[in-house]
Amino acid sequence: MTSGPQAARELRRTVDRSWVDEAVRKVEADSNRSADTHLHVFPLPERWDVDLYLKDESVHPTGSLKHRLARSLFLYALCNGWLHQDSTVIEASSGSTAVSEAYFARLVGLPFVAVMPRSTSRNKIELIELYGGRCHLVDDPRTMYDEARRLATETGGHYMDQFTYAERATDWRGNNNIAESIFAQLARERHPVPEWVVVGAGTGGTSATIGRFVRYRRHHTRVCVVDPENSAFFEGWSTSDPDVTLPPGGRGSRIEGIGRPRVEPSFLPSVVDAMISVPDGASVAAMRWCSALTGRLVGGSTGTALWGALRLIAAMRAGGEPGSVVSLICDGGERYADTYYEDGWLAGQGIDIAPYTATLETFHDTGTWAEPGSR
Repeated sequence: MTSGPQAARELRRTVDRSWVDEAVRKVEADSNRSADTHLHVFPLPERWDVDLYLKDESVHPTGSLKHRLARSLFLYALCNGWLHQDSTVIEASSGSTAVSEAYFARLVGLPFVAVMPRSTSRNKIELIELYGGRCHLVDDPRTMYDEARRLATETGGHYMDQFTYAERATDWRGNNNIAESIFAQLARERHPVPEWVVVGAGTGGTSATIGRFVRYRRHHTRVCVVDPENSAFFEGWSTSDPDVTLPPGGRGSRIEGIGRPRVEPSFLPSVVDAMISVPDGASVAAMRWCSALTGRLVGGSTGTALWGALRLIAAMRAGGEPGSVVSLICDGGERYADTYYEDGWLAGQGIDIAPYTATLETFHDTGTWAEPGSR
């Protein structure tokens, strides 16, 4: 036998991948069973020559845009060898991602623990529990990350870490990601390449996917990210400081699903063309206004994005610029019956939607934008 420094060395590890193979099949089969989400036309006067579309992500099996992200995160973790038959899946989430991850964890037969703010709506907690997950609530949203890591270590499980991996788990070149779907559905419209796509930021993964895709396909489309109150994304983007964080002990975002106390690793400011900071009153007013106008109950983050989209449309009209704008219905409004749709809850939060509703009504009547309090 050859020995010494010139000897060939070989070490093999035998791994049974049958469980992973079956888990990937189940996740892919779930995708194959699901039709694409609808792209709805928002009712604006045709003579404006500016069209607004809302992509309805609320029709996914778990009721939100986060279903796409959870599927991608599970495939990413499975194919990286991070999830095994005896893994416990841990996630830090403000609600919707945890609902979707609980669904996929049950699909592949793994226990799931969601670390979430105590302020998360009871409806979302019940949905996580419905899918077999367990909720671990924390008082300060800033502690979610460390608590999730601690639980993963304690259980020998895997922390999915959506805030780090959202932008890399999704194939932004194609593979039926949300950007490819939007452009395919617009192909026969009068303005098939949108001037703007408007999204909120929770992880930053959606804006990263769309921003990369439009550059890859060489579209002129610009990406606008809307940011609610008590979130670090807008300041981080406007100051080019990725280390912006909100002061300890402050109120977190009241618009579930978007807004974070720090600029998350998955947020790519270099692919964002504009940002709009949106007051919570505007988010709720736009959410309710959208539901009344379209007959579709939508959530708060949809209202945030709609407010930004309408501001951009008003600017396009003022400049005589035709085209189209796309935004998202991130989730359904049924989850917020006891919060955003409840006047008593708004009063308790000190949120006054009246001036923002007046702005929306003026826009609908005239196509012009009057900032609240400017009349």
